[in-house]
Amino acid sequence: MLMTLFLIDCVVLIACVMMQPAKTDNDAMSALTGGSGDLFSRRKARGFEAVMQIVTTIVGIIFFILALAIIYISAH
Repeated sequence: MLMTLFLIDCVVLIACVMMQPAKTDNDAMSALTGGSGDLFSRRKARGFEAVMQIVTTIVGIIFFILALAIIYISAH
């Protein structure tokens, strides 16, 4: 039962990460360095992007809780 929930959570987590909008900069420097020039100017996510960040965070937390539960049960 716990392993089934874990596998379902894995698939949902992969889907959540794949559905997140891409944050691309078409700058040559960002292609080399992996980041943008203004590192600390972060704007707040809105709409679909904000919902996907929240859902991904929740599913990730559930993933770690289930992983720890499976380890604990298998050890005892």
